[in-house]
Amino acid sequence: MGSGLTRPLAVVTDDRHHLHDPPFELNGGSRVSPPPERPSRLAALREGLADIDHVLVDVEAHGDGPLLAVHDAGLVDFLDHGYERWREAGGPDPLIPDTFVSSRWASMDPRPPTSPLAVPGWWCFDTASPLTRGSGTAARAAADVALTAAGLLREDTSVAYALTRPPGHHTGVRTYGGFCLLNPAAVAARALSTAGRVAIVDIDVHHGNGTQEIFWTDPEVLYASLHGDPSSLFPFATGHAREIGGGAGLGATINVPLPPGTGDGSYLAELDEILAVVDRYAPTAVVVSLGFDAAAGDPLGPLALTPAGFAEVGRRIGALQRPTLLVQEGGYAEADLGPLLAATLGGLLT
Repeated sequence: MGSGLTRPLAVVTDDRHHLHDPPFELNGGSRVSPPPERPSRLAALREGLADIDHVLVDVEAHGDGPLLAVHDAGLVDFLDHGYERWREAGGPDPLIPDTFVSSRWASMDPRPPTSPLAVPGWWCFDTASPLTRGSGTAARAAADVALTAAGLLREDTSVAYALTRPPGHHTGVRTYGGFCLLNPAAVAARALSTAGRVAIVDIDVHHGNGTQEIFWTDPEVLYASLHGDPSSLFPFATGHAREIGGGAGLGATINVPLPPGTGDGSYLAELDEILAVVDRYAPTAVVVSLGFDAAAGDPLGPLALTPAGFAEVGRRIGALQRPTLLVQEGGYAEADLGPLLAATLGGLLT
């Protein structure tokens, strides 16, 4: 049984994603140029839509309200204005923090530093997420793309695809990193949750530490992630099976870490277990954090899914027969992105 899609597939995107285009990142102290997360990724993904019956939907602006429902106001303000303040204070281009505020310090005096050269290390947790002049605008556009696509589900659209960048699932309430600025999937899920329970299924190869944090105590949003083992893969500190939520949200977080080399068979068996829980949860909508870095050959992922495996991922998510929002996350083997998207949508829409 497929998704029951009323064709054509609704696709929302925004060319302002090009405004986030850092010339390099720092990874392990080394300069990486160009960064893996770059504008050409979206051009590659759009090629995967060529044979899919789809319609492009115009983006609508949603303002601060939906952002502040999941993110600290200080983080939103920093992403809007921090780059300009950094440059005015003499910081180099792009903005890459070099002083990080330890959580131990923050616990003693939980206020951001006052110097514009130190503030970035309060909000950012790595050196792989540079900011340029247009980064804040691109981040807001990404959130608007996801919110516009979420709005379509409220209008009886059964599947919508938010084709956006930068990705978002590493950004939490008050920290960003891992190529992510705002968290479009979380913003959309929060908006959808006003109408009933929502399940987030995160298939990016990296654990979505930010999305997990945002919904950690929320029983109305189930977060389920299938990812590479964090004992040896970014973000390293989160994504273990023992992490199951807290407070009122205890049990509403599911983590399934997978060993390097995991291929289609083992991956799909674990996905079936997750989707069975999602089905019992009976969400009014499903949000998929759609990463393609679990594919064989991705330069940043150790798993080994094939296009046929992604087609099965799509088919099994579609079999839930619930309104589904796909929000683009990672995937860095550009030549493979279009075929992987086409395979996934082909499975989902049959």
